[in-house]
Amino acid sequence: MYTDNDILFSPETIPQIRNSRGEQWKQLIDKVDCLPQDHPESLAFSLSMIRLNGCIACETDSYRAMRGCTPCVLQGLRRFKAPDMKLIEMYDLALEDMRSYIATHKLHLTGEAEITHARAA
Repeated sequence: MYTDNDILFSPETIPQIRNSRGEQWKQLIDKVDCLPQDHPESLAFSLSMIRLNGCIACETDSYRAMRGCTPCVLQGLRRFKAPDMKLIEMYDLALEDMRSYIATHKLHLTGEAEITHARAA
């Protein structure tokens, strides 16, 4: 009955949204896209997109879910009128939240020791 749609932001969407913003955005996408999906920076990027696009409120039978993740994210990025730097700040905040969560729950993820800020590269 239901199609095979993602409800939360999917890492497979990352390369498809690369050209939706400016140069700073492309640099962030290039950095995150080459990481394993369980890398803290990849998880932080997904978290920032989940927050930006309101994925938590998405329902399987909603119009957004039926359209799919990529069109929904692209629409959210088009509607976000702030400069790319604000998106990077949202990513940095999600990365801090991810670091805190990992430390609190004593998790070991791929590349955990290699966590860097989006601006440091």
